[in-house]
Amino acid sequence: MSKNRGKSRLFTNARIVDPSQNMDEIGSILVEKGKIAACGADFSKIKFKKKVETIDCKGHCIFPGLVDGRVFIGEPGAEHRETIASASRAAAAGGVTSMVMMPDTDPVIDDVALVEFVRRTADETAQVNVYPTAALTRGLNGREMTEIGLMKQAGAVAFTDGRKTISDALLMRRALTYAGDFDSLIVHYTEDESLSRGGVMNEGLNASRLGLPGIPVEAEVIPLERDLRLVGLTDGRYHAASISTAESANVIKEAKSKGLSVTAGVSINHLALNENDIGRYRTFFRLSPPLRTEDDRLAMVEALLDGTIDIIVSNHDPQDVDTKRHPFAEAADGAVGLETMLSAALRLYHNGDVPLLRLIEAMTSAPARLFGLPGGSLEPGRPADLILVDIDEPWVLHEGDLKSRSKNSPFEGARFQGRVLQTLVAGRTIYAHES
Repeated sequence: MSKNRGKSRLFTNARIVDPSQNMDEIGSILVEKGKIAACGADFSKIKFKKKVETIDCKGHCIFPGLVDGRVFIGEPGAEHRETIASASRAAAAGGVTSMVMMPDTDPVIDDVALVEFVRRTADETAQVNVYPTAALTRGLNGREMTEIGLMKQAGAVAFTDGRKTISDALLMRRALTYAGDFDSLIVHYTEDESLSRGGVMNEGLNASRLGLPGIPVEAEVIPLERDLRLVGLTDGRYHAASISTAESANVIKEAKSKGLSVTAGVSINHLALNENDIGRYRTFFRLSPPLRTEDDRLAMVEALLDGTIDIIVSNHDPQDVDTKRHPFAEAADGAVGLETMLSAALRLYHNGDVPLLRLIEAMTSAPARLFGLPGGSLEPGRPADLILVDIDEPWVLHEGDLKSRSKNSPFEGARFQGRVLQTLVAGRTIYAHES
């Protein structure tokens, strides 16, 4: 994997889109010793070795490697669904060079040894950067707080109960206070268990027509409102993991207007799809949170555009055929997303909904800043994690093309415009599209 680290490379004739530098211009990028040595339109003053490999990008885009802030992986415990190695291959194909891994494994990542296991396994088997989060409560049971300080020291970049919502308000208050002592980020998925129990899709006319039990918007908004009041009480750092409703966006916007240390993420699924896509009970569209109305989807796009939503995540959650090939009401939640996040997001650019610089910011510099990661930028001195992208190339996603061990994509058969041509991590080419 290190064979290209020492090779100097000059990428020329590229459209460089780097939100961290507010840059969108035709120029060149010089990579030396695994880092960005120079970047921009003016290369007349740049000195580099004569023996440098030159790559003509033919006007295609270079972005910083994507940073995905919400990735579920089966290892340890459910390697049949996804391993760290297979997830990294999927990430490379999708232009994701850094993944933030959720602690929902077996055993749960709730102590120092397991944080170290993930880091060690990633170092040995992953092609991309893998950053573990740690459980906020032991065993994700919502009752006893974990050792935040020790696990942060071991390499945990944030603390979360993954797919679960902490119902105990006092515990959440204490967690926000304690995490604040270590300047640690708490990432929380908000879905009231009592309101969502038994529900399998968004509550409304569509659910009634399909004869399926619904999950109301209030199931997401009520615990979110509680959490934001607790943030005001504790001055903790809080990130809403994956919002999906217009009301949630309004709540986040109000909290930000008060100066609270609050950020929010949205799944690419909730920017690109709505409840109508479920169609005839297709289980690949059973997601968590559930796909909402078209009005909610449009509200998510607007919230991304105005900065209420900070980051876009894939919410990559691989499920095998044993958990998906069931009637809709009995199937597991979740879908793979590492390989389609960028192409699905580019729909928003091609539709004129979100400018390219803002769209890429939400998948690069914004999540890198949020989790305190070194990637997400093409500034000189940063790691040479970058992707070459043809933002106009049309293609269709076929199940057999997916690198993930699981194939449960809601975008199967979807037509996209824009695909990754090449992915580099620390100056090494880890993926190249075969045309």
